[in-house]
Amino acid sequence: MDEHRLSVPRSARYFTAGADSRTARDIWFVLHGYGQLAGRFLRHFAGLSDGQRTVVAPEALSRFYLEGDARDKVGASWMTREDRLAEIDDYVHYLDVVFSEVTHERRPDGGIHVLGFSQGTATACRWLVYGRAHADRLILWGGEVPPDLDLVRARESWQHTGVVFVAGSGDPFITPKVLARDEQRLRDHGIGYQVERFEGGHEIRQEVLDRITA
Repeated sequence: MDEHRLSVPRSARYFTAGADSRTARDIWFVLHGYGQLAGRFLRHFAGLSDGQRTVVAPEALSRFYLEGDARDKVGASWMTREDRLAEIDDYVHYLDVVFSEVTHERRPDGGIHVLGFSQGTATACRWLVYGRAHADRLILWGGEVPPDLDLVRARESWQHTGVVFVAGSGDPFITPKVLARDEQRLRDHGIGYQVERFEGGHEIRQEVLDRITA
């Protein structure tokens, strides 16, 4: 059996809310977690739509049914372990295209923020290291820095990017042990960061988001 590869055009979608990206003070790219859809995820950021910010929610390219035969709920995934390197390349390219479309006419003094939640944290990290996009701030909420990320390259890419970890006290995915490991990895490579903790679980909390945006 021989494996063959080819590139094909395909449709992808993203959602926006808030101000016109050409005049917005800040543009926020928010990357959803495993099994979520971008339109629903964007609702968590309604408070950012204050007339000064544009919020952009790209949707992962692989959709699937969440509950077996019921087929009444659909989610999306950024990647799986199957053919993972090709999937990473695909979503990095896709996010670069979204970034270019949204920011090409933006005001020159505007800020760029990238927030990844859960599986979206690894996606955000890889995008801002291997893609063409840049950000003033990278917020990793309820997820980790991918173990295979080239942190030497990340240090170069994130020279002007503030890195923020957000972790709930009861989050089963970003436990104190996992967070401590990621903090040590960044310190070992000279990458600065901040940590924002809150009482809660694996969730987006409005009051925490308010603190970050303030």
